[in-house]
Amino acid sequence: MGSGAPAGRRRWLLFTSVVLCCVAACRGSVHTSQSEVRVPENSPATLSCSYTGYASPRVEWKYTHGDVTGLVYYNGKITASYADRVHFMPSGIAFTKATRKDSGRYTCMVTDEDGNTYGEANIQLIVLVPPSKPVANVPSSATIGNRAVLTCSEKEGSPPPEFFWFKDGVPIPSNPKANRAFSNSSYTINEKTGELVFEPVTAFDSGDYVCEARNGVGPPVRSEMVRMEAAELNVGGIVAAVLVTLILLGLLVFGIWFAYSRGYFDRAKKGTPGKKVIYSQPSARSQGEFRQTSSFLV
Repeated sequence: MGSGAPAGRRRWLLFTSVVLCCVAACRGSVHTSQSEVRVPENSPATLSCSYTGYASPRVEWKYTHGDVTGLVYYNGKITASYADRVHFMPSGIAFTKATRKDSGRYTCMVTDEDGNTYGEANIQLIVLVPPSKPVANVPSSATIGNRAVLTCSEKEGSPPPEFFWFKDGVPIPSNPKANRAFSNSSYTINEKTGELVFEPVTAFDSGDYVCEARNGVGPPVRSEMVRMEAAELNVGGIVAAVLVTLILLGLLVFGIWFAYSRGYFDRAKKGTPGKKVIYSQPSARSQGEFRQTSSFLV
């Protein structure tokens, strides 16, 4: 009986292994040979998707870009917004002409009709678009010792471009100490966002600034040139403005005092004089006759 227990245990382990292998073999799997697809704008694009282990597979395709989500293939047909330019195939979907708006993540979702088996594969579609002319936002003046932020923006390029700055025609290095012309400046550059931040601004930062957008699709594109002047804080002007304000305030106070001293405010408070009473003497009257001859006029 002692030998029977180990034999039973072995049979149980063998049975469990067979069941687990069957479950693993029967579980559906979804995969793609391309996690990223890059195509020029207005060119065809094919997104492949293959799957195994589904008795009655149901396939759907979903699109996601930022906060935007939509269905490309659902309930056995291409949705209305893609009907004229996307075709479904058992091996994937194909765009006849991909546009910049089609850039995003596409998910191939496969499930059995009973809903017990599910799998998915993701493909990133990047429609290549050269950058447009960037816009450089540069303050016309900056105070020495303060912080100044220069920005560069561009919204058409795909993939999103990186940004580079030039001052007086010379490329601005990411490290100020890398070029003697910028060794006296203190700044940081973010090539992803296009921000050039001076902290603090120095007298050497005056100049003509240009930003350039690059994404590897087409030639780099530069912005218009914008001038920035670095100047000292105008202490004299601030002092003069304060003095003028104090003088005007003093004149106002003097005017109020003068009006009070002359009694202008007291006169304004006095009302109209009261009603006058006029008394007239009685006139002569004959004997035996009495008439009211005096009168009060109010």
